[in-house]
Amino acid sequence: MSEGVDTVGLDTPPRLAVDRLLDDRETRIIVCCGAGGVGKTTTAAALGVRAAGRGRKAVVLTIDPARRLAQSMGIDSLDNTPRRVEVAGEDGGELHAMMLDMKRTFDEIVEAHADAERARAILANPFYQSLSAGFAGTQEYMAMEKLGQLRARDDWDLIIVDTPPSRSALDFLDAPKRLGSFLDGKFIRVLMAPAKVGGRAGMKFLNVGMSMMTGTLSKLMGASLLKDVQTFVAAMDTMFGGFRTRADATFQLLQAPGTAFLVVAAPEPDALREAAYFVERLAEERMPLAGLVLNRVHASGANQLSAERALAAAENLEEGGIVDQESGKAGLRDTAAEPPGADDDTTAVDRITAGLLRLHAERMQVIAREQRTRDRFTSLHPEVAVTEVAALPGDVHDLAGLRAIGERLAAGVPAGA
Repeated sequence: MSEGVDTVGLDTPPRLAVDRLLDDRETRIIVCCGAGGVGKTTTAAALGVRAAGRGRKAVVLTIDPARRLAQSMGIDSLDNTPRRVEVAGEDGGELHAMMLDMKRTFDEIVEAHADAERARAILANPFYQSLSAGFAGTQEYMAMEKLGQLRARDDWDLIIVDTPPSRSALDFLDAPKRLGSFLDGKFIRVLMAPAKVGGRAGMKFLNVGMSMMTGTLSKLMGASLLKDVQTFVAAMDTMFGGFRTRADATFQLLQAPGTAFLVVAAPEPDALREAAYFVERLAEERMPLAGLVLNRVHASGANQLSAERALAAAENLEEGGIVDQESGKAGLRDTAAEPPGADDDTTAVDRITAGLLRLHAERMQVIAREQRTRDRFTSLHPEVAVTEVAALPGDVHDLAGLRAIGERLAAGVPAGA
């Protein structure tokens, strides 16, 4: 049996034991992934706070542009440098947090792998500036670059990654390969060919052997952009192989023992459908899945009162009857013996009670709908360990809220239990 999993029986999925996962010193990387808007950032931050409280030296890497993580951790702002978060940790536990600066991370790669003159030329190149600021897949690739940098430093024994808010959760796995392939692909190599020949011979080669292609590209891209691309390619020539190499190395790191993926979802059809796709993709890529975190789950302390009975009782009150009267005793209340004004008070109480019963019925209907959605997921993936996080009445905006989420993560129960 893998670490971080408790079995609970044949009819329910195994329980994800979050504290066991955090306490396992062999676990060095936890990746929180899933669809957008399901609470990945909050989950990652809560795991970091709880890990530090249990003695781990943890760093949380977030790619959330909303900057909520900094606010909830009591930090004015987060940037590309890990910053200490003041949390009470046992046995030397510490927590640092940072927010990925995509362009700055790309700049750091250039500065680290090129001499000063070439680095300045690359950083000033208009095509590079566009590529580093918003090329499709750059954010996901740079997240992986930053993960590799953090792991190489070995300053922390646990790295928790909040994956980018992608259109599809699968982009997180695909984008590093896509960008690496682009920077090491045939198109780049063709553009690089004239620079490799060099001097007049290079210009002759360009004018004779590539005039048709560059003419077409000039029409598509514009002559100025094509020149910027070719200048960028010439300056980056020695670095292209490194992008592919690092992308491959980080991909292997994600597959290695010591990495654990947590798929985060809400109990909603679209979110759990995306979670199911991700679970299947992780299996295909042989990446270690720790389990599913099911966020914002609703519950009721009066679940013995069904939605149907609550609605019936509300209708009975609103019609002036008496709830759950025995047969033969139905009818309106005898108001003759009641003091003046009692009828108005009773009516007001009945209206309030009926309203509360209807609210309870709505809550029970939500709970039933979430249960059906969970059951569909667990029937498809009965092997996936699950922890449920009960919905909070408001947003998480401070360390106390993150601790509360951490407690709920650790105490979560499996779907269907």
